[in-house]
Amino acid sequence: MDKKTIDRYEEQARIIKALSHPSRLMVVEELAKGKRCVSELTELVGSDTSTVSKHLSVLKNAGLVFVEKKGTTVFYNLRMPCILDFFNCIESVIEANAFGQMETVISCKTKKG
Repeated sequence: MDKKTIDRYEEQARIIKALSHPSRLMVVEELAKGKRCVSELTELVGSDTSTVSKHLSVLKNAGLVFVEKKGTTVFYNLRMPCILDFFNCIESVIEANAFGQMETVISCKTKKG
């Protein structure tokens, strides 16, 4: 594999890693509805402001959100709404996994009965 391809995979992994926390997933989903300030996101996540700010920093560094200042208030907005397509794909995998587990259980019961 050439260096350019490896670098691309590493960058993809870095972005996926930035999403790999439930609070950050919540924040991204909330920002898909529109811009929010830290206090609104803090209430949503249920953590302290410092923790939420760190989560936002990770998302910002990954290029997923951007910052907009209005007076003394800082708002965050989703920079790449297409990330929600990735969320939809993950939901499809979760559903398929659940269906696959059900299918296995049904198959086992059929063999026993």
